[in-house]
Amino acid sequence: MKKFNKFLLPVMMLLISIVYGQKPTEVPKPSDKPIDISNPADIIIYIILPLFAVLLFFVWRGKRKNK
Repeated sequence: MKKFNKFLLPVMMLLISIVYGQKPTEVPKPSDKPIDISNPADIIIYIILPLFAVLLFFVWRGKRKNK
């Protein structure tokens, strides 16, 4: 059991350092502001495109079921 404990601590420290090293630093952070409904680009990106993708999925699944 002592051998296992001596092995576990360095492995855990190595894994923690690898995971922390994966954190991106130059990536823009998400904003705290909500979606602006008066902006047409936000309406297209956040409402119309997802609805269109879901609609296309159901159409594609229906055509696939009919075959």
